[in-house]
Amino acid sequence: MSQPQTAITPTRDADFPEWYQQVVKAADLAENSDVRGCMVIKPWGYGIWEAMQRGLDGMFKATGHKNAYFPLFIPLSYMAKEAQHVEGFAKECAVVTHHRLESDGKGGLRPAPSAELAEPLVVRPTSETIIGATYAKWVQSYRDLPILINQWANVVRWEMRPRVFLRTAEFLWQEGHTAHETKAEAVAETEQMLGVYATFARDWLALPVFTGEKSAGERFPGAEQTLCIEAMVQDRKAIQAGTSHFLGQNFAKASGIEFLSRENKKEFAWTTSWGVSTRLIGTVIMAHGDDDGLILPPRIAPAHVVILPIVPKPDMRDSVFAACDALAAQLRATIFAGEPIRVEVDKRDLTGGVKSWEWIKKGVPVRVEIGPRDLEKGTVAFARRDRGHKEKTFPTNAELLASIATTLQEIHDTLLARATTLRDTHTVKIETREDFVKFFTAKDDSKISGGFALAHWDGTAETETEIKEQLKVTIRCIPADAPAEDGPCVWSGKPSKRRVLFAKSY
Repeated sequence: MSQPQTAITPTRDADFPEWYQQVVKAADLAENSDVRGCMVIKPWGYGIWEAMQRGLDGMFKATGHKNAYFPLFIPLSYMAKEAQHVEGFAKECAVVTHHRLESDGKGGLRPAPSAELAEPLVVRPTSETIIGATYAKWVQSYRDLPILINQWANVVRWEMRPRVFLRTAEFLWQEGHTAHETKAEAVAETEQMLGVYATFARDWLALPVFTGEKSAGERFPGAEQTLCIEAMVQDRKAIQAGTSHFLGQNFAKASGIEFLSRENKKEFAWTTSWGVSTRLIGTVIMAHGDDDGLILPPRIAPAHVVILPIVPKPDMRDSVFAACDALAAQLRATIFAGEPIRVEVDKRDLTGGVKSWEWIKKGVPVRVEIGPRDLEKGTVAFARRDRGHKEKTFPTNAELLASIATTLQEIHDTLLARATTLRDTHTVKIETREDFVKFFTAKDDSKISGGFALAHWDGTAETETEIKEQLKVTIRCIPADAPAEDGPCVWSGKPSKRRVLFAKSY
């Protein structure tokens, strides 16, 4: 049976949302569970998350942060202390009210009436309140500050319209929570961690991002300022890929994080929080995938190289497997981006074509095939995932080993350049309301419209809400590098001092 022209149906241009779901399935990343809105992350998908964790964790620790763990359950009274914060999450909160089940007398189970909790417990949607209560016990003096802690955890937000990786009722993330002596220190922390996220997106995920501040309407509940990184994916929509929040003293006052200052006065701490989640996996799929499946930036690939033994006859198995194992050992002794190259040897009893096609769909950066003819010639068949699935070269083992680290970096650079070209091509300055509406509603031949619009906004919530309701377009951020520039608001015509970034988003 001949190979299909592409692995994924429908194609990206024909039906991008369905294309995304099919890439997740074809790459064997995750699947929906029996619990509505929750996902099972499969080994290849979890391997991507582990690589992301390693990269981010190293960057966090390099900036002085340490890991800790806090409870999954948050007393309802803790949430009630921060009304503005809780209001922002109230519709998404899952609540535990009983601690035991009993028979319902009909062969089923029910919560035991006698086991009702004295106080309901909220399953964490985020941890500011419970961590704040803990910090209040830890902080007595300015000498106890700063506290720089990160938590790797799961959280629950009861999503009404779930989509694997992008929005699920339960997801994995990291959340940093810090407390500081001064406002200046907390602001610097907020900005520093946004910089960490932007660097990680560029150097690990091959994603160019806009950095900036959220409008008040898009700000994290209870925060004084929310900074974000925004990525464009291939249907030209935005994904909020990371956020960093300056919380001021709001949460410290609600939680009682007080300290004796250098002047021997009682003061409230200044706090921050910041986080990214498994949504990044969905962002990578949408940013880099093609109609053959996933394409992984090398630094987050569970395997950099897969070696495929080609064994046409049983009596050739031992010699081919031995050659594959020997090459794998040599590759694992080679360093890429500060880590040993990760190699998988696929010895399953399947044809080379079937195995190769599976790894194409999984997005492994480099495929190497070794068969009897390669042993005779002293070469291997070599293919890069960032190029067409039929393109192969035939280096010797020595040539492959000498060039593999450079090749992996080239693959990263190619993906970053493609994503940057896409973003820059579809980021436009718009001056009039007519052009703004047309930009976000017109359809081109691929049935995809819009992109990022840099346009003036009058700064009012009324205008922001009208645009969101009529066009489903939101202010993604006020770009950090946006210069002061007078002009009329693209929607209301009222005066504006700078352009902001508008887009449709996930």
